[in-house]
Amino acid sequence: MYIRTLVLAALLAAPAACQPGMPAPMEDRMDGARQMIVSTTAEWDAVDATLQRYERAAPGQPWTAVGAPIPAAVGRTGLAWGTGIHPGPAIEGPTKREGDGKAPAGVYRLSSAFGYAPAAEAGWIRMPYMQSDAAIECVDDSRSRFYNRRVDRDTIPQPDWTSHEEMRRTDELYRWGVWVDHNSDPPRPMGGSCIFLHVWAGPGVATSGCTSMAESNLREVLAWLDPRARPVLVQLPAAAYAGLRGAWGLP
Repeated sequence: MYIRTLVLAALLAAPAACQPGMPAPMEDRMDGARQMIVSTTAEWDAVDATLQRYERAAPGQPWTAVGAPIPAAVGRTGLAWGTGIHPGPAIEGPTKREGDGKAPAGVYRLSSAFGYAPAAEAGWIRMPYMQSDAAIECVDDSRSRFYNRRVDRDTIPQPDWTSHEEMRRTDELYRWGVWVDHNSDPPRPMGGSCIFLHVWAGPGVATSGCTSMAESNLREVLAWLDPRARPVLVQLPAAAYAGLRGAWGLP
């Protein structure tokens, strides 16, 4: 009885995040991230966003701002909670669905880069890089086994999707881009797909659900991103960011 009482007391005294069945703390979920891009909007339905880069020497150390704030734009209907490394919708807000025109709110890994240039001309990018040609597509048909995946159509004998995102567009919007790991492990049907950081069409011009900025700013971000620093994107309305900042250990 005495031993059981001591064990129970120890469990009750332990931090809530360490108890069995509780979500892991955000620091553990970020798994060593030393680079962070914070994207904030005024409200859930706002289009204009501000991006700020941060870095730190090691996990648990303070975050330091890098460079000036960057004007950006998000989805035409604002933000909604997506599926990333954050512990579910932490504050009340909409939930992202395929085709809703919302950019995902939450915390997401940034895993790779893409663009129109051959790899030989993208040596200044440290992230894993994929050149987009006419055959590279991002599948947004949730019925497909390739949903929310970039694929080379020419290598797939029987494509099973009826809709996709062209990765080699006729405009400059995807000249450079960063893949955002939203709804990716594994993809949840209708959870939202093909989310990137990419070149914007102009100040205040909304996207279909991505986060966009001027090409010069995106190139600066791309040159800074380092896969060894396990970079993440944090995207939230300003009030949600303020409410979660302490609990999530955000800058």
